[in-house]
Amino acid sequence: MILTVTLNTALDITYRVRSLRPHASHRVSDVIERPGGKGVNVARVLAALGHEVTVTGFAGGATGQVLREHLSATPGVTDALLPVAGATRRTIAVVDDLSGETTQLNEPGPQISPTEWGLFLDRYEELLAPASAVALSGSLPPGVPVGAYAGLIRTARAFGVPVLLDTSGEPLRRGVAARPDIIKPNSDELAELTGSHDPLRATQDARRRGAHTVVASLGHEGLLAVTPEGRWRATPPARIHGNPTGAGDSAVAALLSGLVEQLPWPDRLARAVALSAATVRTPAAGEFDLAAYEELVGRVAVTGVVSAA
Repeated sequence: MILTVTLNTALDITYRVRSLRPHASHRVSDVIERPGGKGVNVARVLAALGHEVTVTGFAGGATGQVLREHLSATPGVTDALLPVAGATRRTIAVVDDLSGETTQLNEPGPQISPTEWGLFLDRYEELLAPASAVALSGSLPPGVPVGAYAGLIRTARAFGVPVLLDTSGEPLRRGVAARPDIIKPNSDELAELTGSHDPLRATQDARRRGAHTVVASLGHEGLLAVTPEGRWRATPPARIHGNPTGAGDSAVAALLSGLVEQLPWPDRLARAVALSAATVRTPAAGEFDLAAYEELVGRVAVTGVVSAA
């Protein structure tokens, strides 16, 4: 079983409009509602790849109930979310059909009490025992300590469970110091962490700060990975246009599936790039175009890179 942790779950709502214009009324052509938050998206992709996944984190209020109803209808995903008094947030994605661009609006999330946080920590330890890997993904809701991910990483290491961290800002900085097995920042998050805008130097610096392996997302340019086994760039065969929401979560799912399947790093990276691109072609996060994935995975270019020392 793979465990995904989403402390700030969300109900993802995607609107499609012909053309998004400021200060104007818009007729919505399509509405898609899905359970969301980065770790939930990761779980849905892992389940589609055939893995058994357990989702934990927080859910509350009417929005949280709708999220859990959607999640219960997802084959291969077990709901282990902790009920809280506050209301789960919503995220709104508005897709402009004319330009292909997406505008994202993210609510902050519920206030988590010290009692609720303590209950979560107990549940997390229970769920780690049967886990083959764990993903810690996304932002922290109000009330959760900024060093929460660092503590969760240390607990996972004590249980001997490999952990992937995908977050940003201060939670990422503190989490890296706890020595996660993998981190997956994008280029902006990596630059904020290290102060360097050169991807290879920044990725190597992130490893020196404590991460065992760093896989940096470079947008349409693919992925850069610095691991104990080597350094690779993985690039898609062509730039893919569509909705990028959730593409990074699909890359996390690919890296986790490759980890538990013990695939070589080049194969993991090819899967991650192909899944990300196949996700861009779909209207909602947590889903991917299977035909596009199967067509792309064999065409991803994975090449070794030279150290920037």
